[in-house]
Amino acid sequence: MAKKDVEELLVAGGEDKNLRARYDVPGTVEEFVVLAAEDGYSFTAAEFEQVLKESGDVFEKNGNPPKRQIWWV
Repeated sequence: MAKKDVEELLVAGGEDKNLRARYDVPGTVEEFVVLAAEDGYSFTAAEFEQVLKESGDVFEKNGNPPKRQIWWV
């Protein structure tokens, strides 16, 4: 279930620039997971990082303004 929630969030972010902008704010994975929980997603930081690792994505922001490149389209 947790992996499915991570994947659903990553797809939702790929489709919604406002969601992406909201999730660019947290500075840590733990803060990101708390925000996701507030939005009804259920996964741990370790589960989130595992999905990112499997897909070859990284949590860090880049660019100007800084943005995450984790979203699935």
